[in-house]
Amino acid sequence: MQQESGKFLVQIIESEINQNLQPPCQGDILIVDDTPDNIRFLSTILLEQGYTVRKAINGRMALTAAKTVLPDLILLDINMPGMSGYEVCEKLKQDGQTHSIPIIFLSALDEVEDKIRAFQTGGADYITKPFQLEEVLVRIQNQLTIRQLQTKLQSQNGELKAALSSLQKTQSQLVQKEKMAILGQLVAGIAHEINNPVSFIAGNLKPARKYIEDLLELITLYQTEYPEPSQTIQKLVHEIDLEFLYADLQKLMDSMHAGADRIRSVILALRIFSRLGEAEFKPIDIHKGLDSTLLLVQHRLNSEVKGKAIQVVKDYGHVPLITCYASQINQVFLNLLNNAIDALKSMVEGEHYPLDSPTIWISTEAKDSEAVTIKIKDNGPGLSEEMQSRLFEPFATTNPTGGCKGLGLSTCHQIVVEMHKGQLICHSSPGQGAEFIVEMPLKPIKS
Repeated sequence: MQQESGKFLVQIIESEINQNLQPPCQGDILIVDDTPDNIRFLSTILLEQGYTVRKAINGRMALTAAKTVLPDLILLDINMPGMSGYEVCEKLKQDGQTHSIPIIFLSALDEVEDKIRAFQTGGADYITKPFQLEEVLVRIQNQLTIRQLQTKLQSQNGELKAALSSLQKTQSQLVQKEKMAILGQLVAGIAHEINNPVSFIAGNLKPARKYIEDLLELITLYQTEYPEPSQTIQKLVHEIDLEFLYADLQKLMDSMHAGADRIRSVILALRIFSRLGEAEFKPIDIHKGLDSTLLLVQHRLNSEVKGKAIQVVKDYGHVPLITCYASQINQVFLNLLNNAIDALKSMVEGEHYPLDSPTIWISTEAKDSEAVTIKIKDNGPGLSEEMQSRLFEPFATTNPTGGCKGLGLSTCHQIVVEMHKGQLICHSSPGQGAEFIVEMPLKPIKS
């Protein structure tokens, strides 16, 4: 049994030694030379060294062979009929598919000018004929090693770019989540601290109005029963302007009612916007989200720039409920509206793009039985093609003169496209405004 085990071990060792003695395939080399003897000699030597060898006897064959299957290295003669080695090298370097292939010139030309031209056309190395075989093999191996390292470096650069892109996207998502968390806490604080006292005030305004009316009625009755009051009473009636007080007191109560209702509506809008205390993924009325977001930016719409407030034109269609992450979709609306406002204000204030009627159009429609389209359009300065190509990159911003700053658009794209499997499209051109189209499936798959 021990002898059999020993024989088996010897066989394994011998097999490993034989495999190591076999020359490995080290690369694919294309030899280009119009002299068959040169090609045969080089191919024989390179095959013995473990290389894969292909041959071409003129420049056109070399170009075809190189584009059909990219070689790892090209050995190129200079003096050939029809197309010189210089021309072949130039064409290979001008082609995006073959420009990175290293080329070693093999030539009997030994003038400095010939070598300079070879390097100027893109050659990686130059060997003069007659050559030493060992030198050729070493230079070939050096160029192949350099190419392998370059390929590895390019691969690593690609991985680093992908990692950087993923990191930027993750960072953008974390920033957005943090913003939403802070907003939720802010809404909770406002609702808790303001809602109760506002409800108390609003609830007491009705009986307060009744009490005031009763008191005014009593004063009127006194004036009827005692038409000739004392001098002191007449003096006070004159000082407080009783007739004006009668009329203004009703207006004062109406204003207090309106103010309380306004505060309650803002709190409600904040609740709708952040969907505080509600399930994240649920059917919602998209119009309520748009209206609540508009209420939050109303102060920016009304703040006049050079005497011009921003007009909002709404064209809501018959849209069914959309199943989505409500607070995230409302954040998309907020970002798009804020960017439109920024663009319009920059245009109104700028000298190059005077604007008489800054306007934002918001429209919704059911695209089909499975999707809804929301459009937010402005008549601002618009965006160039370069800006649009970078619009949804993480942390990308356009230049200040372009109007729209691009704030949050990367996040908007992630929410609409990645989270809800929808589409976010921008149509714009300089001087023609910008339109953002949000296409949302009615029931996206929860991610």
